[in-house]
Amino acid sequence: MTEPFRLDGRTAIVTGGASGIGECTCRALAAAGAAVIVADVNADRAQALAQSLRLASACALDVTRADSIGEAVRRTETLDILINCAGIGLVGTIEETEQADFQRLFDVNVEGMYLVTKAFLPLLLHSRGSIVNVGSVAGLVGIKQRFAYCATKGAVVAMSRQLAVEYAGRLRVNCVCPGTVDTPFVEAYLEKHHRHEKEAVREQLRARQPVGRLGRPEEIASMIVYLCSAEAEFVTGSVMTIDGGWTAA
Repeated sequence: MTEPFRLDGRTAIVTGGASGIGECTCRALAAAGAAVIVADVNADRAQALAQSLRLASACALDVTRADSIGEAVRRTETLDILINCAGIGLVGTIEETEQADFQRLFDVNVEGMYLVTKAFLPLLLHSRGSIVNVGSVAGLVGIKQRFAYCATKGAVVAMSRQLAVEYAGRLRVNCVCPGTVDTPFVEAYLEKHHRHEKEAVREQLRARQPVGRLGRPEEIASMIVYLCSAEAEFVTGSVMTIDGGWTAA
């Protein structure tokens, strides 16, 4: 029998691919046989990761800049898989959220996804490819102190569904919505906002998920690989939670 979930002969690009969920996704896609383009604003980290993977290359990419995206498209001959993983967070209520910070989140999390997807769409339609957008449970439920972040991830979910319907039969589009995952993203949040109580707050993060632990980025990456594989050809327009039971509780 053929090994399932193989991606041999396919080319994938991962935005935000040099750290956290993006990095693990690059590793998982490469292990499944894909030629991976590690796209990240941190060019050095992207290059270092690409050098450690089979058939991988690096691409300096700022998802908020059309010229940066255009250069990435010009360097890409074929594309079968797009993983929109680049994103930033913000802590605060609506009263605490400054307009500039609100706009910055939308620039990266929403407009960045729009710009990248639109730019690579002709290549993906030509290959009848697959898009996976990395959303969050924050796009499905309200989370205190995450006003702007919830707004952007809600947009990611809605955009994913619209694209899936618009291009049904020509392109598959799905969205994964992780709960709290043990990544540098979370560690940076703890360092910035809870430096003197990290372990106590980390325990709170674990507790809000019924299974009692944080997710592992490898778990998110495995779901992404499945969604890109031939075994998932009937899956499009799906918003898949991987959250330790958070949204079920």
